[in-house]
Amino acid sequence: MKFLERYFFNPSVGQKILAIALLPFSLFYALTATIRRSFSSFNTYKAAIISIGNLVVGGSGKTPLVIALAREYEYSCAIILRGYKRRSKGLYVVAHNGEIRYNVEKSGDEAQLLAKRLPNATIIVSEDRAAGIQQAIKLGRRIIFLDDGFRFKCNKLNILLKPQLSPYFPFCIPSGAYRELPSAYKSADLVLYEGKEYTREVSIKNPTERMLLVTAIANPSRLERFLPVIVGKLSYADHSFFSKEKIATEMQKYQATSLLVTEKDEVKLKDFGFPLSLLKLEMVIDSDVYQRVAQYIGKYAAISQTK
Repeated sequence: MKFLERYFFNPSVGQKILAIALLPFSLFYALTATIRRSFSSFNTYKAAIISIGNLVVGGSGKTPLVIALAREYEYSCAIILRGYKRRSKGLYVVAHNGEIRYNVEKSGDEAQLLAKRLPNATIIVSEDRAAGIQQAIKLGRRIIFLDDGFRFKCNKLNILLKPQLSPYFPFCIPSGAYRELPSAYKSADLVLYEGKEYTREVSIKNPTERMLLVTAIANPSRLERFLPVIVGKLSYADHSFFSKEKIATEMQKYQATSLLVTEKDEVKLKDFGFPLSLLKLEMVIDSDVYQRVAQYIGKYAAISQTK
């Protein structure tokens, strides 16, 4: 477990003292985040917008949940995300009409994964959410999924995920792992609890006898319960790009016969030439969630037809 992961979720005595000492900064962060969200402008768009977000730093399952929900509307939807840690700036239509237009360095790993799993959806990366939505509408998409769109105020179905692994302290950064005060859960239209409204199921494709786990995801310890016997682990910071030379050295060190990787990491490793074993994650979602999304989209469609 890395320092920050341990600090936020399973702190030592020293880390607890540090978190308490940093509380004034956390209070300032929380106040700033709340004011910024409260006073940001509200935008209205001619589209049914579904926002999938979380309040805690790190992975909560947003991307696989977007995949599962958007699969129902693949031919008519767009998915908009920031493209965090991509090696580009601005707006890119990563995929449209079945064509992936940009590589992983320009799109970022999550956008590339979405384009692969939803080949008929439109995938857009943009730091400016408003510009991304406008581009999606221009391309004829009237159902839009916003990845990590909680802070963006517009007409939308606001879904927040609450993963099983909760932060130790209910504080904002830097004393805790929250990006907003936990009370912000009350502002969501739907709060989905892991283990109740959604669960994760993992299978392994192309397993070998000596697999080396290689990850660049947030909170890699959440993979522990899904792992088979492995020979070692190599963890990078979330969304990092990999060093082919370092991985080759580690494979030799552990005499590994393949790399065990997530789908998000596979898109950055597939051209390196290493044998890959894939941790394939599927999200199992309660039928009521699909129904709520369908009702929201249906309500938008009905309103549009009357105008």
